[in-house]
Amino acid sequence: MADHEDYEDLTECGLSAELEQQLVATAKECTFMWTNRDGEAFGVIMAYLPKDGKLWLTAAERRARISALRRFPRAAVCINSTGSSMGPAKTVSYKGSCVIHDDRETKDWFYPEFASYLRPDPAAAEVFRNFLDSPHRVIIEFTPDYTLSFDGALMWARSPGVNG
Repeated sequence: MADHEDYEDLTECGLSAELEQQLVATAKECTFMWTNRDGEAFGVIMAYLPKDGKLWLTAAERRARISALRRFPRAAVCINSTGSSMGPAKTVSYKGSCVIHDDRETKDWFYPEFASYLRPDPAAAEVFRNFLDSPHRVIIEFTPDYTLSFDGALMWARSPGVNG
């Protein structure tokens, strides 16, 4: 890997597949972004469950993001390593499509897995699951179809004199 003269081209500073997988499994929260009815981008921090190459999230049906996703099912997700055991400067962003689920079959597998993923203590997970399982809550199935990642450690490694 060549040294940088500047930071104009960082295409060689993406996460390896292993680091991307580790980041997604470690962070547990993402910035979830969608387009509102005025065509404006908006986002919030949400917890997620990674499963089978998808991210699964949940929200109350009355949240603006749900009606927005029903109108236009495209969204973006950004996950970063700040505050995690991986340290700073690792990110992955995805674009993809969403399906909104409100069926009992999806809720029956999702709530227990999601609760256990976020609350490893079985008693805490059970309490959390019970709070989640409310009449007007839906589940968002996000399927990424585009990925952009960044590993700041690679950028610094290619920056002679910056670290010392």
